[in-house]
Amino acid sequence: MKVRAITVAAVLTSALACHAQSSDTLSKIKASGTVLQGVREASGALAYTLGAGVYTGFHYEICSNIIRDIRKQLGLEKVETRYVPVTSANRIPLVKNGTVDLECGSTSNTQARQKEVSFANTLYVEEVRMAVRSDSGISSLSDLNGKTVVTTTGTTALQQVRQNKRAKGLDFNEISGKDHSDSFLLLESGRADAFVLDSQVLAGSIAMSRTPKKYKIVGEPLSIEPIAIMIRKDDPAFKKVVDDSIARQVKDGTVAKLYEKWFQQPIPPSNTSLNLPPSAATKAAWESLNDRPAESYKVE
Repeated sequence: MKVRAITVAAVLTSALACHAQSSDTLSKIKASGTVLQGVREASGALAYTLGAGVYTGFHYEICSNIIRDIRKQLGLEKVETRYVPVTSANRIPLVKNGTVDLECGSTSNTQARQKEVSFANTLYVEEVRMAVRSDSGISSLSDLNGKTVVTTTGTTALQQVRQNKRAKGLDFNEISGKDHSDSFLLLESGRADAFVLDSQVLAGSIAMSRTPKKYKIVGEPLSIEPIAIMIRKDDPAFKKVVDDSIARQVKDGTVAKLYEKWFQQPIPPSNTSLNLPPSAATKAAWESLNDRPAESYKVE
């Protein structure tokens, strides 16, 4: 399977040209011999880059296996994978307009987003928490009064802070990073007191920092969210192929092995382990595959 990295600008023209047929993704892939895979620069162990156009991570590997199954389903001898780097801010528009076929990052499945795009069945259920400097004295949401809180543009994390009953009466400053790396840099440099986001993204950012011991993840879960691979809406044939591949990977043990590899063993480039065993909610998602949105999960 041939792989090539491209920029959003390079693919946008051709994507717009085929937008009329983008609701039939399988036909588009068969005609072009190409899958457009949305990849992330820094989404924790789910998806990130090692530089020089090399991408990796749990969702990245799941998607690589999905693309192999798509090739077999279509009876193609080979399929070229073109990487399209996406951000939290542009990922949904790029899926909608045909620039990306499979977005393999760290996107929360929500009711609002389901109005614009579809999601594959969930393989990772996340808790939104906060990373702080170890000497900050912050251990709970209630400690954020008068502090500066950062999250990444285009994510749902700050909405969860605002809506959390424990945040009532708190007065804190909100800032945004353009991507997860930028958000962690704001924490690292002292311009933010807390970085609120998915626990595994926070754990990955800490593990890959220059001094991991200087940071820790604290506080009660602000939300529980299913994180899923994103695809275009109203394309049931493509969703079925993607979900069938996911079901196969769960059944043959691939998902469990990949989870252990990325969340419980040392990972590059720092060879540090996140030490995050699968949560009860993640295991339940494997046992009963579904694409339910975050609103169906409750924080105790």
